[in-house]
Order: sequence, then structure tokens, then C-alpha cells
Amino acid sequence: MSDYLKNFLRFCIIILIQVLVLNKITLRWWSQPAGFPVFIPYIYPLFILLLPFETPVWLLLLCGFATGLTMDTFMNTAGIHACATVLIAYLRTNVLSALLPKHLSEYPNQSPGVKNMGWVPFLTYCAFLILIHHSIFFTVELWNFSNIGYLLLKIIASTATSLLFILAYLLLFTKQTALKS
Repeated sequence: MSDYLKNFLRFCIIILIQVLVLNKITLRWWSQPAGFPVFIPYIYPLFILLLPFETPVWLLLLCGFATGLTMDTFMNTAGIHACATVLIAYLRTNVLSALLPKHLSEYPNQSPGVKNMGWVPFLTYCAFLILIHHSIFFTVELWNFSNIGYLLLKIIASTATSLLFILAYLLLFTKQTALKS
């Protein structure tokens, strides 16, 4: 299967999961305390995170904008998703360069993943960029630092929940290799 077709199908699947399933779920980390944020886990940035290593930055930015704009269209959020997604698309190459032992050009026809990077570097990569995405998204969404505790709780809880859903997505939709002894 062509890489373009594979990534297009991944884009469609991730957006459909986000729009049809996850956007309908409102989560609370505690049962009913007043003042704790209700949030929606966001897995759609995973599309940007899973693009091939050799994807040029200009294409990452374009894909980030298209992904964010698609989410903004479905969620009526006036560019907030696009802003956060373009930023992580811009930072992606530098984060990968910092985490990987070799230069990105030495990974031809490969994408970031557990198979290529290992669990710890891949989860570090995902966690860092998802944390950046959520920090920008919720800061722009709330546009208020008067209740910084509420903002931080929303960012941390949303990041943790998003990472759990991303992990579930990876376990369901990627080929698992046998563990080597």
C-alpha cells in the first residue's frame, strides 16, 4: 500500500474516532466535585506524530494546519486546534532529533513508532508533544490566567487521558511484533 494512501486512511480513521466517539464523551477525573474541569481527550494530533521521519517541515506544517482546521470545523472552535497542531508540527522534527540516536535521514521509509524507537522514547515523544499541544490549546481556549490551577489541572488531566487513548489506538491499530527473549 502506498504511504500516501496509508497516511490518508490513518487521517480519516483518527478524525472519525475523534469526531464520532471521543468528542461525544465528557470525562471527569473525579465523580462530581464542583470546579473540576470537564474535558475531551484529543488523539487527532497522533496523525502528525506518526508521519514518516523524512516528511519535510513545510509538509508537516501543511498537514498540521489541515488537521487542525478539520477539527476546528467539526468543533466550531475558530482556529484553536489549527494553532496548537501547527505548533507541534513545527516542533516535531527537533523533538525527534533530540530523542533518536541517529540523524532522521538514516531512517528511510520509516515512521515514528514503538517498533522503530522503542516504548520509552516513543512515549516520551508523544507525551512531550501532546503536553505542548494541550497547553497551547487550553491556554488559548480559556485565555485567562486568573485561575491557573484550573488551567493546569485541565492540561495535565487531559494530557494523561489523551495518552491513554493514544496508547489504546496504537495497541489496536498497529502490527504487534513478538517479544524477543
